[in-house]
Amino acid sequence: MSELAAQQNSATGQTGVLAWIERTGNRLPDPVFLFLGLIAGLVVLSMIAAAAGWSALHPTEIDEATGQAKVIAATSLLSADNIRTLWVDMPKTFTHFHPLGYVLVVMLGAGVAERSGLFGTAMRAGVSGAPTVLLTPIVAFVAMMGNLAADAAYVVLIPLAGIIFHAAGRHPIAGIAAAFAGVSGGFSANLLPGQLDALLFGITEAAVETVFADFTANIAGNWYFIAAMLVIFLPVIWYVTDRVIEPRLGPWDPARAGSAGANEQVSDELTGAERKGLRRAGLATLFVVGLWLLFTFGPGTPLIDEEASAEARLTPLYQSLVGGFFLLFLLAGWAYGKAAGTVSDHRGLVKMMSESMADMAYYLVLAFTAAHFVAMFAWSNLGLILAVQGADLLKASGLPAWALLMLIVVFTALLNLFVGSASAKWALLAPVLVPMLMLLGITPEMTTAAYRVGDGATNIITPLMVYFPLILIFCQRWQKDFGLGSLAATMLPFSIGLLLSGMVLVGAWVMLDLPLGPGASVFAPVPAAP
Repeated sequence: MSELAAQQNSATGQTGVLAWIERTGNRLPDPVFLFLGLIAGLVVLSMIAAAAGWSALHPTEIDEATGQAKVIAATSLLSADNIRTLWVDMPKTFTHFHPLGYVLVVMLGAGVAERSGLFGTAMRAGVSGAPTVLLTPIVAFVAMMGNLAADAAYVVLIPLAGIIFHAAGRHPIAGIAAAFAGVSGGFSANLLPGQLDALLFGITEAAVETVFADFTANIAGNWYFIAAMLVIFLPVIWYVTDRVIEPRLGPWDPARAGSAGANEQVSDELTGAERKGLRRAGLATLFVVGLWLLFTFGPGTPLIDEEASAEARLTPLYQSLVGGFFLLFLLAGWAYGKAAGTVSDHRGLVKMMSESMADMAYYLVLAFTAAHFVAMFAWSNLGLILAVQGADLLKASGLPAWALLMLIVVFTALLNLFVGSASAKWALLAPVLVPMLMLLGITPEMTTAAYRVGDGATNIITPLMVYFPLILIFCQRWQKDFGLGSLAATMLPFSIGLLLSGMVLVGAWVMLDLPLGPGASVFAPVPAAP
């Protein structure tokens, strides 16, 4: 920890744009206190808005007395009703925050898969023995898939990529850069939905309900899109690594390696127990998939609502995916751990689940403040007013949907330089962006997809990214004089490539009106009144 802190402190001596970003971002409070400050500002704004008579016509509700669109007026958060709601409903406001349940359920299973060693071993297996000519795309692919493993991808795969490149006679920092670009730059790119989908769509669901009443999020709502992101990002990372970064780094000189790099002992070879564990985990995965197919198409079709409309028949299936991923990660992690010897008995399994919840302690604190910010935004009616006025402004601009969504990508990427947390940024943006674009006929799933592209692209160039100093240490194991500016300059071409290709993907997806996932489209009519 002291070494990491020293690297962070040494960064303050740098100059230039990145140093300005670092200094500016470091002045921002912790996201928890950022939300508390925003709540205080929201209270003041609500008082001003109520006194000034801010209002808007509700896009879906009709006033029964007049037969006209219902007028929604701004309400002060210091009104008696809102003060009563704040304190009386505080436990309900927190526990009914949709991301909370989604994330905790998925993490109960993912924590077992991570702590049993399944994630780390699977990533090592994915890159071990890779042909030299295909080394970069294999590392990039495993890195993006490794997002399912969250922190494990950073601490296992990224340093391992440096070792593998070194063993292949290639520059180890090129391997670290390719893995970092995949894990962090391609943060949302994956062939499977995971805990990030549960987190973001929980916030999306809460944002929709600030204006349009009940809405059920589908955590597979970006499945096809994030799979396409992986397909698009893979050649970008491959090209930038092999044609831009590695030639820039020059021939690898082992004499420049730091002592840790010269004596690196981490191996990509799997033991017999680990291979057995992977086979058992594969069987457990097939079992869960088969079980869900049985629930969907078997007797009684419990995950299909036969009496619902054609559009809503699969809603139970989509809603079950949170539980499905929990069971998949849990059983696969348990099966791996029993075979590999990392899970001794059921008590060890329960301990891993408990530890995964301990890791969520900070998230619980953040969720408490974010939940109240989102809820109070709705109580003040400012979310609806801003969404209606913003939608009218966007309509008047005449910009097509693809251009609007590409602007969201750019705005998110810029904001990401200063606020690293994906959930914190989305909790800030979603209450306005999601309803506003729904009023233009753009679905919550499409808005979330555009946000995800911008959220990942600049992760790899901001010193405020929590793992940035750690990646610097990994690089210095191989090249002692590799500094903060060196890392930022190395990752900048990746950031530009991922941002531009992601924007093209968003624009093309909207223009072609492709499905974003099962039951999720780009466009939809403005929701009707409840």
